[in-house]
Formats: sequence, C-alpha cells, structure tokens
Amino acid sequence: MNYFLRRCSAGILLGGLLAFAPVQAQEFRIGFVSTDRIFKEASTAKAAQAKLEQEFSKREKELVDQGTTLKSMADKFEREAPTLAEGQRIARQKQLVDQDRDFQRKRREFQEDLNSRKNEELQQVLERANKVVKQVAESEKYDLVLQEAVYVNPKHDITDKVIKVLNSGGVK
Repeated sequence: MNYFLRRCSAGILLGGLLAFAPVQAQEFRIGFVSTDRIFKEASTAKAAQAKLEQEFSKREKELVDQGTTLKSMADKFEREAPTLAEGQRIARQKQLVDQDRDFQRKRREFQEDLNSRKNEELQQVLERANKVVKQVAESEKYDLVLQEAVYVNPKHDITDKVIKVLNSGGVK
C-alpha cells in the first residue's frame, strides 16, 4: 500500500509540474527543391547547355555527315554488289566494314566526351544551387530541405525562390 501511495504522489507531482511548465511549440519548417526544374529553368543551367552545344556542335555535324556518307556508300554497294567481281565486292565490303567501325568508334568517343562535359557542367550548376539552397534555408529558417521525394505539398516547394536567386547571381 505504501508503494502505491508513493507512485500516485509521484504521478500527481509530475502532472502538476508539466501543467505549469511553459509550452514551447517550436515550428519545424521543411522545404523541397526540384533539381530537375533547376537544370531546366535556371539561367546558369541554360548557359551551361548553350556552352556544351557550341563546344560539341562541330563534332556532331562531322559525325552526322560521316554517317550520311557511310549510308550512301552502303546503299550504292547494295545496288552494285550483284554486278561486281568477287574480289571487288569483298574489297569494298571490307572497306565499308572498316569505315563503319571507325564511325562507331568516333560516335562512341563523342558520346563519352559529351557525357563527361555535361556531368562537369551540371555538377557546377548543382554546387551553385546547393549554396543557394543553404542560403535560402538559413535566411528563411528552414530546418530541413529535401531534393528527392515521392510527393511534396506545393506549399513546401522552394524551387522558385532558389531559381530566382540563381538567376539574379546572388550566390554568396
């Protein structure tokens, strides 16, 4: 019985202390940033894309021209193959295979170079965007900012603010 009274007294005392303690409801602010939108809409991302297009347009045109030439040569070979002597047909076929292999190699190298440069440019845009996200989060007192989510209530989306700061060049 003595044990029961002590437990009840402790419970009443604890309840009384909690009732008089000041209630501090601290707001937890969450934000969301869409990196896809930043890569599509931010002026820095658009400038990076234009830079890449300028840098790789000449090589791309050369590849397209080489592919067109190779295709026309293959079509011509297909038309003329029945009338060619066996030795000529084999020599031209070997020449076409070698040119196609060279074309495929150049195309693969072009894609690798383009992807590498694109990743470099997007990384720079992402680093600047992350600085802006941190700046916006600190100035507006966000506790957490997410970049990937299945669903986000639009009231938590701060992408427009980040893009606006990025476009104005306001990165600290």
